[in-house]
Amino acid sequence: MRRALTILTGLALLSMLALAGSALCGSTGCMLPDLSPGADPVIRLLRVPRVLAAFAVGGLLAVAGALMQVLLRNPLADPYVLGLSGGAAAGALIAMVGAIHLGIAQDGAAGLGAAIGSGTAMLLLFALVRQPLRHLPSAPFVFGHRLILTGVMIASGFGALITLVLSLAPDAQLRGMIFWLLGDLEGNRYILPAWLALLAVVGWSVFKGHSLNMLARGENFAQLLGVPVVRLRLTTLCVASVATAVAVTVAGTIGFVGLVVPHAIRLVFGNDQRILLPASALVGGTVLTLADLMARTVVAPTQLPVGVITAIVGVPVFLWLLSRSRA
Repeated sequence: MRRALTILTGLALLSMLALAGSALCGSTGCMLPDLSPGADPVIRLLRVPRVLAAFAVGGLLAVAGALMQVLLRNPLADPYVLGLSGGAAAGALIAMVGAIHLGIAQDGAAGLGAAIGSGTAMLLLFALVRQPLRHLPSAPFVFGHRLILTGVMIASGFGALITLVLSLAPDAQLRGMIFWLLGDLEGNRYILPAWLALLAVVGWSVFKGHSLNMLARGENFAQLLGVPVVRLRLTTLCVASVATAVAVTVAGTIGFVGLVVPHAIRLVFGNDQRILLPASALVGGTVLTLADLMARTVVAPTQLPVGVITAIVGVPVFLWLLSRSRA
């Protein structure tokens, strides 16, 4: 318990430093903190909301990735393996095109469309894997393999739909759509729902940490120790799906956070879910916050999609972590 408290306290302090640094620095340079009512509106109205959204999205993606890796017993699983991001992206792009033709605001339509698209993908996934969810597989990894294959097929279908929408979109709006697909944290109005979802997901994960430790060692092992495996499996899938859906609705498709962060924490601190899951939320939020800072400053005043930064940094980091693992 003392070790877990020490680790999480240290990570929380690092997270606060990252939040403060990202709020004070940006494309116009760094500013000294000003807590007066008339503080610089750039910090108050632009940077702080964007930093808070980045931290919440990063935390949600990292926790979703850690839960998927426990559920599938595969350290290479990530939040997008189930096709939820594809559903959200397709829904958002369809809503954007519809908003253009109706002459209404694209931001609100994109958020609503992403929520509907991710919900549709979630319902489709549950309908297709209903039987494996209800019964323990007779052979190990059967459930994980079927779930992964189902997610890949769903993602492929939504990928084709995304390509179709982009090919039919007006040229004037095409750049904005592609920018959102690569991760967009600007002008976000869903910060409060994202933080509420993050707190709920982390709270559930900590509460179920011991049971998830048993599940990580195998379904039969967990069942022998009295863990309700089928119910826990279903709930874990629901929580990971909701976390991914909320993250994509808020910021578009951002890769590698849910894959790299849990893998790195597991190599450093071990596979105890009671530490891994809350640590993933803190480190994931910190990583995406710093990635967003890089996106705003590397080629300032031009802003890059944050998903580009996570991909450029995430690929070599993950390959390095993989080379150091014992697998």
